[in-house]
Amino acid sequence: MLRAVAILPPDHGQGIPFDLIVLQHDERRLRRKLLVLQHGDEVLVDFPQTITLQPRSALQLEDGRLVEIIAAEELLYDVRARDTEHLVQLAWHIGNRHTSAQLEAKRILIKRDHVLKTMLLGLGATVSDVCEPFFAEHGAYHSHTDTGHALLAR
Repeated sequence: MLRAVAILPPDHGQGIPFDLIVLQHDERRLRRKLLVLQHGDEVLVDFPQTITLQPRSALQLEDGRLVEIIAAEELLYDVRARDTEHLVQLAWHIGNRHTSAQLEAKRILIKRDHVLKTMLLGLGATVSDVCEPFFAEHGAYHSHTDTGHALLAR
């Protein structure tokens, strides 16, 4: 079994990957997991802390080979508002339901959920089905540093 020993950032310039793995948003956040690559090889990821694999980053294996991380297309809702104030209100309602969301200047992306769609339509949003990679915000309690709790990091 192959084993990942490091994560290289996007545009790492360390060489051409020998394989790739396509992962959804929730699958890209992990600490210990067995991943099955596009061509069937298995890679064990076992890092000391939870990490988020960025699209186009790479796992470096014990033998030096690289595995590229690709963000999977997901079934999402594209949520649009009348104006900026309305978009902020919609974001509040989505957040109040502890729903993962990708926040952009003109839209919010969320995973498809008919109950949320009904709520958003009732609030005057325009909701469209889309299929694209999902890059939801990680909450304040999801630290990317060794300092622990994100609200305590300085």
